[in-house]
Amino acid sequence: WTGGMSLICKFRTAEGEATGPQLDVPVDTTPKELALILNKVLAADEPLPYSFYVNGEEVSTTIGAALGSASAEHVLDVTYVPQAVFRVKSVTRCTSTLAGHADAILHVTFSPDGKHLATASGDSTVRLWDLTTETPRFTLRGHKDWVLCTAWSPDGRMLATGGKDGTLFVWDAVRGKPAGPGLTGHRKWVTAVSWEPMHANPKCELLASCSKDLLVKVWNWRTGRCLHQLSGHTASVTCLRWGGQGLIYSGSQDRTVKVWVANQGIMARSLEGHGHWVNCLAVSTDHALRCGTFDHRGKDLSRGRGGVGALGPAELAAIDAAAASVEA
Repeated sequence: WTGGMSLICKFRTAEGEATGPQLDVPVDTTPKELALILNKVLAADEPLPYSFYVNGEEVSTTIGAALGSASAEHVLDVTYVPQAVFRVKSVTRCTSTLAGHADAILHVTFSPDGKHLATASGDSTVRLWDLTTETPRFTLRGHKDWVLCTAWSPDGRMLATGGKDGTLFVWDAVRGKPAGPGLTGHRKWVTAVSWEPMHANPKCELLASCSKDLLVKVWNWRTGRCLHQLSGHTASVTCLRWGGQGLIYSGSQDRTVKVWVANQGIMARSLEGHGHWVNCLAVSTDHALRCGTFDHRGKDLSRGRGGVGALGPAELAAIDAAAASVEA
């Protein structure tokens, strides 16, 4: 095909429905130009991208090149298919600002019910914020250096924090006071904290911490005892997750993810394959999501006895039965 020649075309949808009148278009019309013509025919308020086909052949360069064996003496059906549009809008305004820390904020976590926010800072403090009023509830002081990580207990009543001072604190988030003395044992700073899931232990007594000292420790915060010390990593442990089936997962700068049996303190397996540091972990725990403290039915399973450890054998049996019915 040479320049100056034209074709009589008719736009059709993927279902074969005709769109607009017959059009005389040059053979060197590109897909972009066809899209401009089609948007004019459709009188679209906002131009949309389309792909075009002639006899099942996509128009990739010009309509003449896609003509193939089709006759130019007849009306040429051009099928159009809308393409996906991904609109990404930048954040243009800040809805609110929570001011109060005297140094950089290093970690933030929302409470399980979404009503409160914990912020950890380089000023050695942790602040608890009421998100309804956007005001600070408590300022938690106890760390001697930067506070690097925070984690809410599954029932939302306790908050665990780890710092550059190597100390782990558990706070009463309702009263804004330490729930006990700091848990010491790590030789370097604490990099992450994770609680045992609610369905595994409704009393919310156990949590795990990891550190730059290559260790993962399992604690009972009520007694202040370190139950297990998990060693095996050869570089700083960067991230930690306590799964829903009694396993703890730790990621490290040694490029491995190690899986530990929580109640025995032994390694189950080592997952290798990364070419560089493992910086974050995500664990699929469907059972915990279905039976979490704040579930989709709006029922707070932690209520009773002050909101901590309120589930009895009958309630646990009912939850398990509900979970089984969902799986069925």
